[in-house]
Amino acid sequence: MLDLGFVSAILAEKSFEEVIDFASLNKFKCVEIMCWPKGKAERRYAGVTHIDVDDLSEQKVKHIHDYLASKNVYISGLGYYPNPLDPNEEQSKMYFSHIKKVIDAASLLKIPVVNTFIGRDPSRNIQYNLSAFADKWPEIIQYAERQGIKIGIENCPMFFSNDEWPGGKNLATTPAIWDKMFDIIPNQNFGLNYDPSHMIWQHMDEIKPIYQYSGRFHHIHLKDVKVHKDKLDRVGIMANPLEYHTPKLPGYGDVRWGEFFSALTEVGYRGPTCIEVEDRAFEHSESDIITSILTSRNFLSQYLVL
Repeated sequence: MLDLGFVSAILAEKSFEEVIDFASLNKFKCVEIMCWPKGKAERRYAGVTHIDVDDLSEQKVKHIHDYLASKNVYISGLGYYPNPLDPNEEQSKMYFSHIKKVIDAASLLKIPVVNTFIGRDPSRNIQYNLSAFADKWPEIIQYAERQGIKIGIENCPMFFSNDEWPGGKNLATTPAIWDKMFDIIPNQNFGLNYDPSHMIWQHMDEIKPIYQYSGRFHHIHLKDVKVHKDKLDRVGIMANPLEYHTPKLPGYGDVRWGEFFSALTEVGYRGPTCIEVEDRAFEHSESDIITSILTSRNFLSQYLVL
C-alpha cells in the first residue's frame, strides 16, 4: 500500500550506488534522490548531488535503471529545494533553469515526481509573493506537464535562520495559501510533497490537510518535530521558530503518527513516504546518521509493511 523510503540528503557523503545499496540492504523500497547542482551547499541538507542532471548521458540513464533494478529499489522523486522566487533576479533565473533540468532528468529516468519549493521574497507580504508566483510558476508547471512530470511542493516555511526573516523563503506553507496557489494553477500535475511536521510548529492541525488535499498529494515526507512549550512561553510565536521547536526523528516529537497513517490510507493515498532526517541529536558521526535512519524505519514499521 504505502512504500517506505528516505531522503538521500542525509547520506550526503555517499555515492548514488552506496545510497541505493543502503536502501536495499535495510528493506527500503524507495529513495528520494537529491539533484542539486554540484558545488557548495547553501544551507544544511542542501547542495547534495546523488544524480548530476547536468551530466546525464544515455549510458548513465541505463546504469541508473539497471542498478535500481538489481537492488529492487525505485526512485520516488527527484529533489531540489532552492528559492525560485529569490528577489535577486539572476538567482531566481538560475534556480528555475535548474528545476527545468531536473524535470528533464525525471522524464529521461521515468521518475514521475520532482519535489521542490515555490520560493518567496521573505521581506514582502503574501499578496506580493502570490503575484510573483502567478507570473513565474505557470510556465514551469506547463513545462513539467508536457513531459508527464508532477511537481510536489514541500510545505516548509523555510524560516530557520535570521536571513530568512520575517516571512521565510517558501510561500507554500498553509492551506489558505495552497487554495490561492491552486486557483492560480489548477493543473493537477501541481501538488504537494506533504510534511506533517511543518504544520505542528506553525500550530496547525497536521491531519486535516490529508482529507482536504489528498488529490494534490504527489509525495510524502516523514519528519517529526517537538514544540517546547516552556520556550514558546518565553519567546512567543514572533521569535525565530528554532527558538521554540526542534526537528526530530519520527516518533520523537508531536506528530500523531497513528492518525496520520490512518488518514493516508483512508483517503486512498498509495505511494512513497520518505523519512527526512534533520535531527541534530543524530549528526555527531556516520554511525549516528545510520542509526537515525534505522530508528525511524523501526518506529514507522508498525504502520507500514517493509
